[in-house]
Amino acid sequence: MARKNYSEEFRRQAVDLYESTPGATVRGIAEELGIVRGTLRHWLDAYGTGKKTAADGTLTSSPLQSKTTTSTAPESGNETPEQKVARLEARVRELEVETTKLTTEREILQRAAKYFGRGDALVSRFQFVADNSATFEVKRLCELVEIERSSYYAWLKAAPARQERARADAELATRIRAAHAEDKTCGAPRITAELNDNAPGGERVNHKRVARVMRLEGIRGYVKKRRVRTTTPEPSGQKYPDLLKRDFTAPAPNQRYVGDITYLPLADGTNLYLDTVIDCYSRRLAGWAVADHMRTELVEDALKAAAATRGSLKGAVFHSDHGSVYCSKDYAKLCEKLGVTQSMGAVGSSADNALAESFNATMKREVLQDAACWSDELTCRRQVFRWLVRYNTRRRHTWCGYLSPSTYEDRRAATLPTAA
Repeated sequence: MARKNYSEEFRRQAVDLYESTPGATVRGIAEELGIVRGTLRHWLDAYGTGKKTAADGTLTSSPLQSKTTTSTAPESGNETPEQKVARLEARVRELEVETTKLTTEREILQRAAKYFGRGDALVSRFQFVADNSATFEVKRLCELVEIERSSYYAWLKAAPARQERARADAELATRIRAAHAEDKTCGAPRITAELNDNAPGGERVNHKRVARVMRLEGIRGYVKKRRVRTTTPEPSGQKYPDLLKRDFTAPAPNQRYVGDITYLPLADGTNLYLDTVIDCYSRRLAGWAVADHMRTELVEDALKAAAATRGSLKGAVFHSDHGSVYCSKDYAKLCEKLGVTQSMGAVGSSADNALAESFNATMKREVLQDAACWSDELTCRRQVFRWLVRYNTRRRHTWCGYLSPSTYEDRRAATLPTAA
């Protein structure tokens, strides 16, 4: 059966998916999420911003929002032919001035575009004004690139000092490369010590400056990458027997579930975390939650979402690893309240929860593809939300005979014999 109870978060994410997807249509997004078009239109009226992303990536007004039509009333009074001509000529001059202004602005911004890919946007804007000050008025340039003229002139005045610092940094970078070539495992602290021990004339260098120059030059020591742990055993937590014994099948829906937490890496070095509740019968993702933490609330939200999807989880078994959140007293109380029996595999054995582990690996492989991480949190949330919903409603699963989990459940329910 299709999901009927949608949380407000789900509705807002569906609206955001429609508005942020280039060239999206209500029909296409509704089919992808497995909902009725009228339902999505209702959510857009309730939660929409009135904007959507066009096929070329630009932000436009949504055609679904009601448009207020304004009309210009005819000018009152009678005009003589001479007055009308004078008024129209004045309007033409205004339009010519506006056109000239817009043409100049467009030319300035086209020239500015190439400066904004150099890393430091503020310095790039100052440099752009300096390079084009002979062609355009400085005041107009500063207005278009949104900087204060006083700040620009202060930046211009400090140019000789910057050039001297750049020259000194270049010399320091040469010394750093020479020290790093002898031992490539050295980081900034050890490089600083090496430079100060062999400083010409006893001139010492600060470790922060060395770290800054090494970062700019792409010079770094060896740092072993730490594996992100999403399973932290809780020695004092409650332990539960393994009721599945690696048998990830079920005779009917809503009887056996598995779940796990996986990390979602972001470009800034932080992570989001995804927790899942997967039905062993159809591999359907009955519930999930995404957060920037791994506290008990994360797994509680996922289980509550599954209960909302199924209507009730009474009598079901939920299988997980021995993560501290799954062993917590609060989670045990929630399971008891929902009528869920907990099950856990052996400590340190990923095979005991292979179905959930495989799901997480598939999701990250198909969403990230060749990328190592997501660019930012919003992009991660959007892309993961879209894949998770599509997984249930559109993605063909080998376990389901190349049907989507939702379709598999619906078709199997239709073929079950009815009571006489």
